[in-house]
Amino acid sequence: MSIEQFIENEVKSNDVVLFMKGTPQFPQCGFSGQVVQILDHIGVAYKGLNVLESADLRNGIKTFSNWPTIPQLYVKGEFIGGCDIVREMFQAGELQQLFTDKGVTLHQPAN
Repeated sequence: MSIEQFIENEVKSNDVVLFMKGTPQFPQCGFSGQVVQILDHIGVAYKGLNVLESADLRNGIKTFSNWPTIPQLYVKGEFIGGCDIVREMFQAGELQQLFTDKGVTLHQPAN
């Protein structure tokens, strides 16, 4: 399987995918960490893929999306954006609405 096929498969078979540096449990850059915090705060289930584990994945995702930076968020197969876009959408309430519109279940975090 080529890296493009791998990425396409991940994006199509998971409702929410975050290509990031590090893991959701241990982000390895501030921008990836911010997106993880936002997704966790909203209460959406997502798959995190660590681009630091593979140069092919790190370069392949940039080609796949035609977007030069990481993290990259995909919802229902659609590229949403990186940290700045996700943060701005979250602050405006648009990210939560996007998940709702796409039929992605949000779980309220346990307090």
